[in-house]
Order: sequence, then structure tokens, then C-alpha cells
Amino acid sequence: MDTIFKINLEDVLHNKKRIEIELGSGGKKKEGRICIDHLGLENVDIVADLEKGLPFLPDNSVDAIYSKSFLEHIDNLDILLKDIWRVLKPDGKKYLFVPHFSNPYFYSDYTHKRFFGLYSFEYFSKSDYGFKRKVPHFYNDHNFITEEITLVFKSPWKSRKLLKRAFGTIVNLNKWTQEFYEENFCFIVPCYGMQVILRPDKKQK
Repeated sequence: MDTIFKINLEDVLHNKKRIEIELGSGGKKKEGRICIDHLGLENVDIVADLEKGLPFLPDNSVDAIYSKSFLEHIDNLDILLKDIWRVLKPDGKKYLFVPHFSNPYFYSDYTHKRFFGLYSFEYFSKSDYGFKRKVPHFYNDHNFITEEITLVFKSPWKSRKLLKRAFGTIVNLNKWTQEFYEENFCFIVPCYGMQVILRPDKKQK
């Protein structure tokens, strides 16, 4: 598909204001963010195939990139993350939310392509976040620094919300409790999703 620009991207890139991107935004739009989606909905600023990355954005040009419940729909995650690394400024950040692999609702959506767990984004990081379990780092030639991982517990039933929130507080006490939970209890008390903050390490490649 051809990329369609509903905004003057050149003007936006050269006005020296903070640039924030929302990937897979659908019909939702937060003030000040450039929304990119493959659907040409009303609030989408750039219609593009994100499986091919972000070739229309220059290197080191973006301050923040957000995505919520989007990356699980991507086949070519390594291509997209590599381009996110490329376009973020050295002090830029990637804020994301993805469903955890124990989320029972994950399997209901036939458009979901992949699972995510505590260590998923550590495969894209040569920096030590502090988990006891280590994963290989040789699959990619770009490096993110993981700043934060929070396991999110919630329920559509009000009677269970407070219990899950309290359980989540215990699970997120530290990295050890997060790893202990995922290894031993994630299929007893499923996790809804993960909030992750990544920063590109431009010193390592």
C-alpha cells in the first residue's frame, strides 16, 4: 500500500517542536501526537503499512513513540523495532503496552500474531535490566535500554478489580517477584498485559 499523508510532514519535522508518534492509533487521537495506522480513519495523520517500518521518518527525529495493544498485531516486529530505534532521538523513548501471554482474552482476537512475556524485549537489549534469567542478544544489531517493565492486572468484573490490583502491587515489588510470578503463578492468576518503556542506546550497535 502507498503511504498517504494527511499532514505536511516536512513542516512538522522542521518546526523544532517536540515530535510524538502514536502507532496503530485507530480512531483515537491524543493532543499533540502524530497518529499512524494502516487504516485511513478520521484521526489518522499518516496511513502506512507499519510492517515495513517507518521509512518516511528521518534518523533521530522523534522524541517519543507510543503504542497500546498494537505490537501483537505485527508480523515483522524486528523490522519495526529497528526503525523505531533509528528514528528516536538518543534521549527519546518508546512507551508501549502489549498483552501478556497468560491473558486469556489474547486468544480470542484472531488478528493477534505473537505473544509477549517479561523477557520479550530483552532480546532487543544488550543492557542488563537486572533479571536473573538472561536471553540471547545476537539476533539484532540495534540496542534498547529497558527503563521499566510493569505487569498489569485488571478485570472487566468490578468484584475482581481490587483483588487483582492488590496482587499486581505485590508482583511488581521488584524484578525478583516479577520473575517468580511469571515462572510459577501466571496461569493461576493471569496477567492482563505489560507496560514497557524503552530507550535507544545509540552508543552500541
